[in-house]
Amino acid sequence: MSPMDIKDTFENIRSEVHKVIVGQDEVLEQIILAIFCGGHTVVEGVPGLAKTLMISTLARTMSLGFSRIQFTPDLMPSDMTGTEVIEEDKTTGQRELRFVKGPIFSNVILADEINRTPPKTQAALLESMQERQVTAGGVQHQLPNPFFVLATQNPIEQEGTYPLPEAQLDRFMFNIRVGYPTEQEEMDIVKKTTTRESIEPERILNGDDCLRIQEMVREVPVADHIVRYALRIVRATRIRSTDQDAVHPIVRDYLSWGAGPRASQFLILAAKAKAIMSGSTHVMPEHLKEIALPVMRHRIIPNFNAEADGVTTDDVIQTIINETPVEDVDPDTKNRMSSVMK
Repeated sequence: MSPMDIKDTFENIRSEVHKVIVGQDEVLEQIILAIFCGGHTVVEGVPGLAKTLMISTLARTMSLGFSRIQFTPDLMPSDMTGTEVIEEDKTTGQRELRFVKGPIFSNVILADEINRTPPKTQAALLESMQERQVTAGGVQHQLPNPFFVLATQNPIEQEGTYPLPEAQLDRFMFNIRVGYPTEQEEMDIVKKTTTRESIEPERILNGDDCLRIQEMVREVPVADHIVRYALRIVRATRIRSTDQDAVHPIVRDYLSWGAGPRASQFLILAAKAKAIMSGSTHVMPEHLKEIALPVMRHRIIPNFNAEADGVTTDDVIQTIINETPVEDVDPDTKNRMSSVMK
């Protein structure tokens, strides 16, 4: 499978999903990109923007198992991961414990309104995301592969919620923001959803194909000057580990904390996926710029000045990107990069 094959596959997946979903091109692309990277995603958006429908349709298109877990204040970790039950053999009368798998044992998990459940249950999900396994009764149970978690949050309604700590948010590869559709898109939505017509998307991939693409993404070559460019963007957000005179004014004035090393890792990995989904054989600065916002926006912490002045994390990141130069690369290096994946 070549980069052009992966590009065609991505276009086919997007076309099939758009048989059901109207608009949201950027959101859909970023979710597919995260799946191809083997990462997880947190999505912020008000109710009614087809987040559940999008991810379930995408799972069907990629022939992946799908589970939806509605997070509530009384949800226990065992409700999600599974529990051990006592089972009696009627012939012998012997009793033994049997593990009953929970809804987390699927390929694609929609963790709906993750901030409505207590930290204990949140931690159980995040442990599964990190370790790709569930432990019950001292026995480890491996989760399916591929395994992808899409967690949703309502950014407006905060009453009765348990916000995810920054250390836990940092485990998510992307923070995607879903906006309202345009007027024309909303008209198309109304027309499509108020008729008896039901469209079933075709299956484009299977789990093995997805794993193969994830391996190919990691094989995409990245030049040293691209890695240094990513590091300069990430390190420019840090106010406490840098010479104060060198800190950008917007960082010094509006941030309490900058992005950690995970931002650099995910920035390069996402840029690799962006490159291969574009049919490119290597990563270019444009690929980094296009995925920097969803990778970094949840990894930096604004201060009270930012809230008072209406400065968002996206504003800070975009300013840093605009003012961070890219190193020149000599033609020989560029030719070598192009020949690696031919």
